[in-house]
Amino acid sequence: MANHNDFGRAGEQAAVAYLKDRGYSICHLNYRYLNSEIDIIAQKGNILAIIEVKARTNPVLDHIEDAVSRKKIKRLVLAADHYVHEKGLETEVRFDIITVLKNAEKFRIRHLKDAYYYF
Repeated sequence: MANHNDFGRAGEQAAVAYLKDRGYSICHLNYRYLNSEIDIIAQKGNILAIIEVKARTNPVLDHIEDAVSRKKIKRLVLAADHYVHEKGLETEVRFDIITVLKNAEKFRIRHLKDAYYYF
């Protein structure tokens, strides 16, 4: 179990580095509200990106973004709404998925902007 958790953290760190390289500011990591957790909350310009990170080592899983269920989306929306209200923000909110696939010692990262809608 520890190896799985370590890999998950490494995937999130790779996603954070990817976002920073592209001009995002990281607002919060692993934001929790009730039964929900947002992996990364990042901002670029007037867009607050709520980001779910999906990391895998198996290249057979071409569409790991499909691992975000409707139930998970509802929880992410609830947590994002709480975060925005708690911080008193007036900004556009976007829901993204970053997929991280590890091959040998390299990470392959794909950023899906507006991966799903909350309505």
